[in-house]
Amino acid sequence: MKYGFDNGKYLKIQSEHIKERIAKFGDKLYMEFGGKLFDDYHASRVLPGFHPDSKMQMLLQIKEDVEIIIVISAVDIEKNKIRADLGITYDMDVLRLRDEFLYHGLSVNSVVITHFNGQASAEAYRKRLENMGIKVYYHHTIEGYPHNVALIDSDEGFGKNDYVETTKPLVVVTAPGPGSGKMAVCLSQLYQENKRGIKAGYAKFETFPVWNMPLTHPVNMAYEAATADLEDVNMIDPFHLEAYGETAVNYNRDIEIFPVMNALFEDIYGEAPYKSPTDMGVNMIGYCISDDEVCCEASRQEIIRRYYTALCNFADGKATESEVNKIALVMKRAKITTDDRKTTVAVRERLEKNGGASATAAIELEDGTILTAESSPLLGPSSALLLNALKHLAGIAHNIKLIPQTMIGPIQKTKVEYLHGHNPRLHTDEVLVAISMMSLIDENCKLALDQLPNLVGAQVHSAVMLSEVDRKTFNKLGIGLTCDPIRKFKQKRD
Repeated sequence: MKYGFDNGKYLKIQSEHIKERIAKFGDKLYMEFGGKLFDDYHASRVLPGFHPDSKMQMLLQIKEDVEIIIVISAVDIEKNKIRADLGITYDMDVLRLRDEFLYHGLSVNSVVITHFNGQASAEAYRKRLENMGIKVYYHHTIEGYPHNVALIDSDEGFGKNDYVETTKPLVVVTAPGPGSGKMAVCLSQLYQENKRGIKAGYAKFETFPVWNMPLTHPVNMAYEAATADLEDVNMIDPFHLEAYGETAVNYNRDIEIFPVMNALFEDIYGEAPYKSPTDMGVNMIGYCISDDEVCCEASRQEIIRRYYTALCNFADGKATESEVNKIALVMKRAKITTDDRKTTVAVRERLEKNGGASATAAIELEDGTILTAESSPLLGPSSALLLNALKHLAGIAHNIKLIPQTMIGPIQKTKVEYLHGHNPRLHTDEVLVAISMMSLIDENCKLALDQLPNLVGAQVHSAVMLSEVDRKTFNKLGIGLTCDPIRKFKQKRD
């Protein structure tokens, strides 16, 4: 794998800047954490070399001074919003996050439900959490937010929100995903703390967009593609430009909220400590890129992956046409097409060769090798592809069968006759279980199984949307997957 990011350097200089920011304020610092705290796979994909748990590692260095607030939007609870990379709902991810933080010895203060407007689903979720012994608070929808500063900065605005009592000097505010209301929680707490005579500050642990990289840099455009469902737009920070005469990249929500930040800080301190929304961030990503072209290419591939994901979500009724169109526009600005994904081209070429007779999939291994496979009465295209890849990596001849027909038959019978399934073909997880069992008596299967770690970073494209089982298996193996937005492959007939 080619690396384009110096993670060690990032840990060092990012930690230093966080400590400096904490020292700038008095009693308490609320730090909004943009991106995932310990599983930021988007960052690791667009910045090869970035560790998904880098932020967690920094927090663990000062864990005695840290407590965490987890934020979830009542709107996301109501619509059962899914975290795409894990395939679980945001409300389930809150519990997963909490368990992970506690496992690492970090203190979790509470859960704040934002955008609350009496939703029954949010009330039921609160009751569920409280039955588990978790403290839960409501933060309400404020009419005119974020532009109606006079209302927001009043007892009828932030003053109506529940006050979250905290005890540590650094309060980390995080969430399952973007758009949850992390910044609003921080601002509300600043207002509430000030009323109680507690001097509190705010900073933003930012990852994307990268403020000191061009607006049209692929890394920043990949962030736009990743947040297409939020209507986020990367912009030049006008406040930063006016204050310093320097161009900096931020995004619309931070720029829109900055006047509110200024008004709050002026009430608390008499003057605002920040001259621009970019000043609020602590983001050293741009200083740690060691190979720009590697990161550019990784980001272009991420944009294409996001495009296919949006197409499939749209086909399933989980995304809007505007979301698809926005990513298509990002692709146009980045001067890329789906043909820039090698596995997509390989699938099309194989479909042309077989005359569209069966569903097809292709994989690109880390060394650039492209392999293809198609469905058969025994295996779906993803399962056949996985077997082909493992045999190639293990140096096993393509014509050697790793799983004997005598084993596949009983599995298919159980799936169809006893479990009442409609698809007798083996899924990827079933193939791996079968190989695992055979590895006890077959050396080839053992060799193939040993190759699984070498699939990390591989890329797969399928001519048909895969089952949830297959999608999760590829994700667990560290394989990047895209699919054409076709639910079921229709074979062409003469």
